[in-house]
Amino acid sequence: MEKKVVYSGIQPSGLLTLGNYIGALSNFRELQEEYNCLYCIVDMHAITVAQEPKDLRKNTLDILSLYLAAGLDPEKSIIYIQSHVPAHAELAWILNTITSVGQLQRMTQFKDKSKRSKEVLAGILNYPVLMAADILLYQSSFVPVGEDQRQHIELTRDIAQRFNSRYSETFVIPEILVSKVGAKIMSLQDPTIKMSKSDPDKNSYILILDSEDETRKKIKRAVTDSIGEINYSDDQLAIKNLIDIYTAFSGKTSEEVVDYYKDLGYGVFKEDLGEVVVEGLRPIRERFKEIRSDGEYLEKVYREGAEKASYLANKTLRKVYRKMGFIAK
Repeated sequence: MEKKVVYSGIQPSGLLTLGNYIGALSNFRELQEEYNCLYCIVDMHAITVAQEPKDLRKNTLDILSLYLAAGLDPEKSIIYIQSHVPAHAELAWILNTITSVGQLQRMTQFKDKSKRSKEVLAGILNYPVLMAADILLYQSSFVPVGEDQRQHIELTRDIAQRFNSRYSETFVIPEILVSKVGAKIMSLQDPTIKMSKSDPDKNSYILILDSEDETRKKIKRAVTDSIGEINYSDDQLAIKNLIDIYTAFSGKTSEEVVDYYKDLGYGVFKEDLGEVVVEGLRPIRERFKEIRSDGEYLEKVYREGAEKASYLANKTLRKVYRKMGFIAK
C-alpha cells in the first residue's frame, strides 16, 4: 500500500524559534519515517510582505540549512523551494477562479491585517489560495500546521471539494495534522500569546540559533507566577508552557516533570530546563554551521528537490488543465 502524502512549508522570513522547532521541525523529522513528505520553503508566500532581495536569499538558505540540520533527509523527503516549481502559481490562479472574494475576506489573518493597514495588498487576500495550491498540487492527505492555520486548511478543503464537484474527482481532500505535544509553544513573557520572533520583546522567544548563554538567560527570565508550585494546569499557563518545552526535549511526560520538581521550586526547574534545551539544540546548531557553509551541497539539495516536486506537481496540473478544457501543449 502506497504511503500517504504529508505537505508543509515554512516562510523564509528570518530565523526560526524554539516554538517552530518543537511544533514543526521535530514533528517533520518523525513524519518522514511514516509518510511521503514534501517540505517546502515558501518564498512566494514571504513576498506578501516587502522583502529585501539579499535578505530573502539568505533567509531561504538559512531555512533550508535548518531543515537539514534538524534531521530532514533529502533521501526520505522532498525538500524544495516554492518558487522553483512554477506549478504552484499556475494552480493558484486556477483556484482563484472558483474562490469567492467573500471567503477570502472572512479569513482571520486577512481581517487582522486589514485592521492594521489602510491599503492591503492583493497578495495578502490571495495568500490562502496559494496555500491551497501548495497542498493540493501533491495530492496531500495531511498537513501538519498550527491551530492558527486551521481556517486556511478548511478553505483548502472547500476549494478542493468545489473543484471535484464541478470537474469530477481530481484532488485528495486534505486533513489537518496537529501535534499533541508542543503544537503551540507560548511566549516566555506572556503565556497567553504564541511564541513569535516578531515580538518586540526579545526575551519572549528563543531562536534555534541563539547562543547557549542567551538560551539559558531567556529561560531564567521567563515569567512564572506567585503560586510557587510546579503544576501542569491552565491556572498556571507560564509554568505549563515551560513544562511543555521540557517534555519536548527530555522525552518525559508532564506528570513525570511535575512529580520530580514539585518540591524543588521554580529556580531549580528553570536552571535544569535551560540545560535540557541547550543540550537538545546543540547538535542542530553545530550541524547548521557545517551545512550552511557548504553552498554546493545546498544547491544539490534544492535542485534535486525541485526536480522531484515538479514531476509530481506537473502531473496534477496536467490533469487539472485537461479537465477544465485547456488544449494540451
